[in-house]
Amino acid sequence: MKLYIETMGCPKNLNDSEGIGGIWEAAGHQLTDDPAEADIVLVNTCGFINDAKQESIDRIFDMARLVEDATSPEQGKPRKLLAVSGCLSQRYKDQLADEMPEVDIFLGVNDYERFPEIVENFRAGSGSQSRNFSCQPETFTEFSARHLDENPYTATLRIAEGCDNCCAYCVIPQIRGGYRSRPAENIVAEAEMLAARGCRELVLIAQDVTEYGRDLYGKLALPELLRSLCRVDGIRWIRLMYCYEDKITDELIETVASEEKICNYMDIPLQHISDNVLQAMNRRSTSESIRGTIARLREAIPDIHIRTTMIVGFPGESEADFEELLDFVEGARFERLGVFAYSREEGTVAGDMENQIDEDVKAMRADAVMRRQLEISREINEAKVGNTIEVMIDDIDEEGAYIGRTVYDAPEIDDTVIFRADALLRPGEIVRVRITDAFDYDLVGDFLERMEE
Repeated sequence: MKLYIETMGCPKNLNDSEGIGGIWEAAGHQLTDDPAEADIVLVNTCGFINDAKQESIDRIFDMARLVEDATSPEQGKPRKLLAVSGCLSQRYKDQLADEMPEVDIFLGVNDYERFPEIVENFRAGSGSQSRNFSCQPETFTEFSARHLDENPYTATLRIAEGCDNCCAYCVIPQIRGGYRSRPAENIVAEAEMLAARGCRELVLIAQDVTEYGRDLYGKLALPELLRSLCRVDGIRWIRLMYCYEDKITDELIETVASEEKICNYMDIPLQHISDNVLQAMNRRSTSESIRGTIARLREAIPDIHIRTTMIVGFPGESEADFEELLDFVEGARFERLGVFAYSREEGTVAGDMENQIDEDVKAMRADAVMRRQLEISREINEAKVGNTIEVMIDDIDEEGAYIGRTVYDAPEIDDTVIFRADALLRPGEIVRVRITDAFDYDLVGDFLERMEE
């Protein structure tokens, strides 16, 4: 049987989809990039905020129409199936199943290993809707296999599952369960496997990578894990995503500063700077701790690029709170910054709070922050004109220009570098490029040379 997987949401979901794909292939089946030729279409959904939920729902119905419009199967050949997995499926398991009879199989986030068996049982059974939602495990559950592209030069590396932070606006602990660190030896073994397949960039992911190890080893063990990963031959870049400010220790900063393979890049979802809002969000950070951590990072790693996200319009956010945030963004000059208008989510503490902010006000505040950040981003990029920068190639466009990223940019998220070259280059190669022009979120340059392997 052929399976098509449509992945919505974040890099953690992509990692799940690669696990599902590998498990499917290990069971003797095939994957396809074309939903029209698939026997089973799987939509791996995101259920974090309203916009993501709606996007996932729209895609489910798109695929339902494709399945319904599929050519009538030949006599004796099973019909095309539609399956739904991921955070939205887990979060709304009963509601979605009742309201979407078009879906044949619903799958929870802890049931990917059983997917081939579930499909076989569905085919052999009555054909009535199959709902599969196991209890949250107490320890990290390994995928038995993983599907990778032919040239997996960049890959996510999951180091933990679940979350214990319990932020007032977030449903992830309800969906994914409590924090469960993955044993270090298994992480390093997967990194070695990826390197053997040609991977050059590891993107470390978890709901909170800085929490790594506390449950397994009784301490924050991310620095030790990073040092082990830096010893894996073939890996050139190691990137940290989803670092919580209150757990960015001096040891972690020293490790990033001293280890050449660790990118001078850190994703730190700060969400706000006002102590009033941070406390209401149930964040452990304070305005003072955030400013102090940023100062420590910039002092120890002068060229570090910090990516962060902010939430505007949280219940009770006053004009003074918002102005404090605007001033902070102006002063901190983050190299990468995204903004979310607060999304009211049922089942969260914040969803039941009074003093909800009007949608128009939230939208205006988000726009104001992004307009301020746009100027900062352009100025930071313009300062790079004339510099020679290492670039990892991601793609080539229709006009023959190469598209890549610097060490300061995460795949599919951050800025790109566009350049031309007479040499024939391939994705994953690292080259030197002299920057000649800059825009809000992109750089343009001239190819100089390949880097030595």
